[in-house]
Amino acid sequence: MASDPLDWDHLQIFLAVARQGQMLEAGRRLGLNHATVARRLSGLEAALGTALFHRRPNGSVLTEAGERLMPVAERIEAEILAATARMRAEEAEPSGTVRIGAPDGLGNLFLARELGALARRHANLVIELVPLPRSFSLSRREADLAIGLDRPAHGRLILSKLSDYSLGVYAARSYLDRAGTPRTPHDLARHAAVIGVDDYSYAQALDYTAFLEAAARVFRCAGAVGQFEAVRSGAGIGILHDFAAAGCAELVRILPETRFRRSYWLMSHPDTHEARRIAACRDFLARRFREERDRFLPP
Repeated sequence: MASDPLDWDHLQIFLAVARQGQMLEAGRRLGLNHATVARRLSGLEAALGTALFHRRPNGSVLTEAGERLMPVAERIEAEILAATARMRAEEAEPSGTVRIGAPDGLGNLFLARELGALARRHANLVIELVPLPRSFSLSRREADLAIGLDRPAHGRLILSKLSDYSLGVYAARSYLDRAGTPRTPHDLARHAAVIGVDDYSYAQALDYTAFLEAAARVFRCAGAVGQFEAVRSGAGIGILHDFAAAGCAELVRILPETRFRRSYWLMSHPDTHEARRIAACRDFLARRFREERDRFLPP
């Protein structure tokens, strides 16, 4: 008997190839070899009577038929995920894998320690923290939870504000001993500065680096953690998260009248929002940010 052309196993492969753009990468994500991915995809196309991808040397691109199938497959995926989440929500102990995407500064300087404690508390919960200077697509299943700096203007997401946070102007004591301490923003023209790389700035909220671009010398470093380490080593003056700099004895806050305020937003997908494992992580994050409010936004 011929199988249903919309068999979920085949649709999973279709979605993986569409999202990754390559059969090899799709197979790696699904734990299948390239030959199995190609065979099942060809079977789906034969059952539907149309090609779903243009096979090219550098990857696979959706055909018009593939574009039409994409929203259908995503709806089926959403329904299966929602049903699975409802069943697992009844479990007393959260279990499974939760991938959390976050800005690199927050992820490396705060979340790595906090989520490590959560993982120790739940033996069956596997937490994957991905602290990268980039945005994450929940609809493409790049993460189960994502923390961003800009409030999304559109999209089918469940959104909550974790906390405001502040940034200040800092320099290492070694740098100030060598170059002197600027007293006004105009004095920065005689100093070295550490700022980000524009091409790798993933959020409009990261617009404060222009404050330092008048410096005599500029060292550009992509990523908040890299900038933090560069400033701490004495490479120049930089704008750092107050919550990270507060625990570092080598750093001195300068130009105290200059302060930047931004926000962290937590995003989840409505199809998996109530899953026990995701709810446990979401509730934990909300509580820890609430408890650490004065650290993120010092008086």
